Amino acid sequence: MAPAIAVSSAQTKPQHRHELSALAEHEVLQKRNEELERELKRSLEREENMKRELQRTWERLRVAEEAEERLCSQLGELEAESVDQARAYRARLMSLMEQLSAVQKLQQASISVPSSR
Repeated sequence: MAPAIAVSSAQTKPQHRHELSALAEHEVLQKRNEELERELKRSLEREENMKRELQRTWERLRVAEEAEERLCSQLGELEAESVDQARAYRARLMSLMEQLSAVQKLQQASISVPSSR
């Protein structure tokens, strides 16, 4: 056998290590990128859910405000009706008091007038 000359791989090892390091770094970055993309997707889904919830809340608020307006209007109508009824009641009461007063005056007049028998 012929003598063999050994060539040091010191020159090839750093390049090989650099390639392995670059591959490992690439894999780490790729995994991190995938992780960030998943987080972004979850964040966008949460944002859409919040938008839908905000829209539902906004609709409930609009319905409540419309109901409040209807109730205020009905309350105003009822207040006006109660004022009319109170005025009518007071007028009827005054009329009855006047009639009672007139009857009492007639009774007093008939009692105070001596009978001519």
